[in-house]
Amino acid sequence: MSETGAVMDVPVPPPTTIVIFGASGDLTQRKLIPALHTLDVEGRLPPKYAVIGVARSAFDDESFRAHLRAGVQEHARLIHPASDPRIESADAAWPRFASRLHYSRGDYDDPATYRSLARQMLELDEACETCGNHLFYLATPPQLYPVIVAQLGAARLNRQDPPATGQGFTRIIIEKPFGDDLPSARALNDQVHQVFDESQVYRIDHYLGKETVQNIMVFRFGNAIFEPLWNRNYVDHVQITVAESVGVEQRAGYYDAAGVLRDVFQNHLLQLLTLTAMEPPAAFNAKALRDEKVKVLQAIRPLRPDEAATQTARGQYRTYRDEPGVKPNSTTATYAAMRLNVDNWRWQGVPFYLRSGKLLSAKVTEIIVQFRAVPHQLFPQEGDQGPHANFLSFCIQPDEGMNLRFETKLPGAGMRTRSVEMGFHFGEEFGAAALPDAYERLLLDAMIGDASLFARADEIELSWQIIDPIQAAWDRGGEPIAGGWRAETAPPLEFYEKGAWGPPSADRLLAQSGRRWRLGCYRP
Repeated sequence: MSETGAVMDVPVPPPTTIVIFGASGDLTQRKLIPALHTLDVEGRLPPKYAVIGVARSAFDDESFRAHLRAGVQEHARLIHPASDPRIESADAAWPRFASRLHYSRGDYDDPATYRSLARQMLELDEACETCGNHLFYLATPPQLYPVIVAQLGAARLNRQDPPATGQGFTRIIIEKPFGDDLPSARALNDQVHQVFDESQVYRIDHYLGKETVQNIMVFRFGNAIFEPLWNRNYVDHVQITVAESVGVEQRAGYYDAAGVLRDVFQNHLLQLLTLTAMEPPAAFNAKALRDEKVKVLQAIRPLRPDEAATQTARGQYRTYRDEPGVKPNSTTATYAAMRLNVDNWRWQGVPFYLRSGKLLSAKVTEIIVQFRAVPHQLFPQEGDQGPHANFLSFCIQPDEGMNLRFETKLPGAGMRTRSVEMGFHFGEEFGAAALPDAYERLLLDAMIGDASLFARADEIELSWQIIDPIQAAWDRGGEPIAGGWRAETAPPLEFYEKGAWGPPSADRLLAQSGRRWRLGCYRP
């Protein structure tokens, strides 16, 4: 903070050589390079830096740059002088940005690839005066992570100068999925730790880079009026929704083996839960923040196998088995809902309901905090309904913002009331272009060395400890049925139609305690 109380901007990182493995892939073209380009246009990158793309594709520097420019033109959050005359136009910035991009072709399991890469990095380190600052990004399929990490170690590219020098850092960003169950996650952690210290490892979940996700912490801990209500005395339950309107598309091969629990719950949904439920950290730094998130995961009560049938719901969109690459008799769930309990002083008795699915009615991510209803209804309500509970909704996407629902008097004689909402929308307040892409924030943080928004090894393993028993119960039984409910080790796999909000069992999961799913921000 400055002396005037204004928040100081994020510092510009030191000169760095960024190495992206999987540089010819979709993630690099659609997300990583557009994010770096926008950071460059906004002046958030150092005057000198370099990007080396490593892949098997037959590119040279020029064809690689042309390939990436197409992604920048389509996906970058371009900033033009009309919005801020101090910022260079995106088109004018391209030649300078393109000169930072280099390509190194090679197989990921070939030591020669890393010897060539080391020579290229040394040349660029000298040209860009990076002092040996290196950031590796694994944008490859996950089965290649151990191969690349081992080869980096063998080539001694994992080394960094002692922290006391303040220079010469080496860090590695690893994309999700980080393992596909607890044993594989532990094995991958062990393989990574054989080459890199935990302080060098940045496990990325792009949801944590979203401005609206970070705003949960600011909302809770930057305002005095809400945190006193953030507990079992005032909160009835919490709902977290991550809904997608598309099917599996080109990911059918991966998805049919993974399913919705591994694809979304273990990472995105549990991360959102921890930010909603955690205690205030002593300071906003990586250790304090991640310590509090870990405490939440440790407090989540694991579901016993016999509880999976009553505390979870699963579904599959009806046309899933017709997707190319999906097994004809696949029982992979494309939708899941569950009830989890956080067994600590703050949240004892407050259920957390999580749901996610594909080919649903809309693409929307929301967190609903529903407060308890008033103990005695004094005023008649519109429609003579029962007491209406207040709720607060955090809109993560697509209409980023917050909504608070409360009761107010209807105009006219009498004391009849109705529910109204008070909303805040980032786009209206700051402009649509003000919201950076999640990868912009996360890449910048990794270069600076701020791991606050990245997952730690123990976070990953604790998340799998919660998800694995549920997935195991599901794998043991349950063929698809048209409807109904069986108290077995797994809930039935129910079909649902495109554009629905999931199978009927998801509604029954809440109805058994007199609750229902809500969406506070989404308007059809």
